[in-house]
Amino acid sequence: MLNQKMQQKMLQKLSPQQIQLMKLLQIPAIALEQRIKQEIEENPALEEGVDEEENEQEEDEFDTTTDDDSEEVSAKDKDEDEFSLDDYIEDDETPAYKLSVNNTSPDDETGKKEIPFSVGVTFHELLQQQLGLHVMDARQNLIASHIIGNFDDSGYLERDIEAMVDDLAFSQNITTTVEELNTLLQIIQEFDPPGIGARNLRECLLLQLKRKDNNNIDIKSAVLILTNCFDEFTKKHYDKILKKTELSEEQLKRAIAEILLLNPKPGNTQSESAKIVQYIIPDFTININDGELELTLNSRNAPDLRISKLYLEMLQDYSKSKKDKQKTEALSFVKQKVDSAQWFIEAILQRQATMLLTMEAIMNYQKEYFLKGDETLIKPMILKDISEKVGLDISTISRVSNSKYVQTPYGTFLIKKFFSESLSTDSGEEVSTIEVKRILQDCINSESKKKPLTDDELMKILKEKKYNIARRTIAKYREQLGIPVARLRKEL
Repeated sequence: MLNQKMQQKMLQKLSPQQIQLMKLLQIPAIALEQRIKQEIEENPALEEGVDEEENEQEEDEFDTTTDDDSEEVSAKDKDEDEFSLDDYIEDDETPAYKLSVNNTSPDDETGKKEIPFSVGVTFHELLQQQLGLHVMDARQNLIASHIIGNFDDSGYLERDIEAMVDDLAFSQNITTTVEELNTLLQIIQEFDPPGIGARNLRECLLLQLKRKDNNNIDIKSAVLILTNCFDEFTKKHYDKILKKTELSEEQLKRAIAEILLLNPKPGNTQSESAKIVQYIIPDFTININDGELELTLNSRNAPDLRISKLYLEMLQDYSKSKKDKQKTEALSFVKQKVDSAQWFIEAILQRQATMLLTMEAIMNYQKEYFLKGDETLIKPMILKDISEKVGLDISTISRVSNSKYVQTPYGTFLIKKFFSESLSTDSGEEVSTIEVKRILQDCINSESKKKPLTDDELMKILKEKKYNIARRTIAKYREQLGIPVARLRKEL
């Protein structure tokens, strides 16, 4: 049954201003610019720039025009107003030589020339161009174009030949066979870059080796390894390869060197030059001045925003006449926009204060590192530690530290990097996991590549250095550092 009843509840709801502040806190400096532009476009009562009163004071200081001068200026304005734009538009008797200028210097001409923009050719367009150089009838050209269209960005054929036979029959009404498609695919595989049109990694590498000198012994050995021992090669089981191929260790080493020169993703070679370079804009800057740390906030995080003077005047005018219905509606609209602009400006100011407060606490907590730059000096630090120091919620600290960068004398880093868990040594001292990862990285860098250190051996080394750490934790840290297992680090 449906029934109605009254009851009281204690609920905690966030105000629109609090939600706005949380959203502003979690975006970095470059995204804040876009957010401010969006707000200015949506709210005409918000403007970017210095307060007009300050500008007026500066203008008064530099205004040295006398009354006589102002009278002359006003007389000139009146004279100018007497001229009409139509007089200039309707005058068709102006000689051509007066409308052109031919006294520019070579330097000026150079500056006026347009800068050419290089337009790159995509990977698929490059293959289509090479396809046009082969003598084919219209039907074969359509089939070959369909095959090229099924290449992924790495240059591999991602569709089965049998499936493409059906695709051509249904989509383009072309009857073909698997044999014909394979013949055309072999022609396409001769295109540049080498290795294009392969169906797997082994075929891609073999296609590239076939373009090289077949009389070279190292090339022949490389083809033999990829043809008969591909699985063993990928897993670096060199003993099994030596047994299967009957090659010497030196021959195997040279053959592997040839394979490592090949490109596993030939399609990406065309797009390498078109990579977008992403620049990091730091939100904070830390400098050392006379042995003391100085923290500054990026100016992009502190834009000059103000409420439009026009809207403030409109608000005053409309508030005087409350009886008019239209003006009452206009007053409500203007008041809403002014309030929204005021909230946004206050949210930006609060964002600046919160970010500076949080980063200052982080800087003081990791003072030894910021003074010396040694990663082993980074202390164990979690969000709760900073939250207790600044008196803000953990979620607020997380929003400030997430996706924000700080520029230091030793480089630009994510603020999140300085947060880490702690580990206990044999002496009971708490050390940061960053320090442990650094030692782990050093151990792997100095290991013998013919016999890399296993996770068990790494665990023993760290225990000798008084770090109590389990083997599964070693494996976790190794994966976080992007380091493969010992077997895959092995070299001849």
